[in-house]
Amino acid sequence: MFGSIGGYLIYLALILIIPLWAQSRVKSTYRKYSKVPTSSMMTGAQVARSILDDNGLYDVQIEETKGVLSDHYDPRKKVVRLSKGIYHGNSMASSAVAAHEVGHAIQDDQAYAFLRFRTALVPVASLGSNMSIFLIIAGFLLTQPNLVLFGIIFMAVAVLFQLVTLPVEFDASSRAMTQMVSAGIIRNNEERETKKVLNAAAMTYVAAALVALAELIRFILMFAASNND
Repeated sequence: MFGSIGGYLIYLALILIIPLWAQSRVKSTYRKYSKVPTSSMMTGAQVARSILDDNGLYDVQIEETKGVLSDHYDPRKKVVRLSKGIYHGNSMASSAVAAHEVGHAIQDDQAYAFLRFRTALVPVASLGSNMSIFLIIAGFLLTQPNLVLFGIIFMAVAVLFQLVTLPVEFDASSRAMTQMVSAGIIRNNEERETKKVLNAAAMTYVAAALVALAELIRFILMFAASNND
C-alpha cells in the first residue's frame, strides 16, 4: 500500500489533508450555525438540563468549562461540561452540541455497550498512543522485531479505541436529535441544520480513525517487509 510514490501520496493525504478538512468543516459549520438562533431560544445549558431532566438524570450536573468546542461528558463525576459559547448560546450550534453531550450521559445511564467498552479501553489505549511509536522506532533502529511487534500491538489497541469511538459518537448524535425534537427544542424545519452541525463534528472522529488505521497498516507492512529481508 505504501511501497510506491502513489501509496505515499495517499498516506500523506490521509494524515494531513483529511484531518485538516474535517477540522475546517467543523469550525465553519459551527461559526455559521452559532449565529442562527433556535425557535425555542433556549441556551445550551437549558437544553442540556431539559433533556437530562426528561430522562430522569437529575444527579448529572452541568458546568461551564474553558476553551472553544471543549465540550464533553465526564462519566466519573457525572458532569456535562459545556464551553462558554455553548453554555450561554441560544443557537442551533449550541443546542446541538449540548444535546450531543447529554446523549453520552444517557448512554452512560443505560450502560450502552460501546461506551462501556470504550471506557474500559481508555487506560491501555492511552498507553498505546503514547508508547507505541517509540517502541516501533526503537525496534527498527535496534533491529529488534519483538519490540516492533509490541509497539504495533499497543498501536492496534489505540486504533481499536478510535474505531469504537465512532458508534459511540454517532449514537450520541442520534439520541440528541430524538431528544431535541421530542422536547420541542427544535422544530421540523430546523432538523436539517441541526444535523449539519452534528455530522460535521462526527467527521472529526472519522478522520481521526482513518489516520490511526493508516498508521497501523503502514507499520504492519513495514514490519512484514523487514522480516522478509
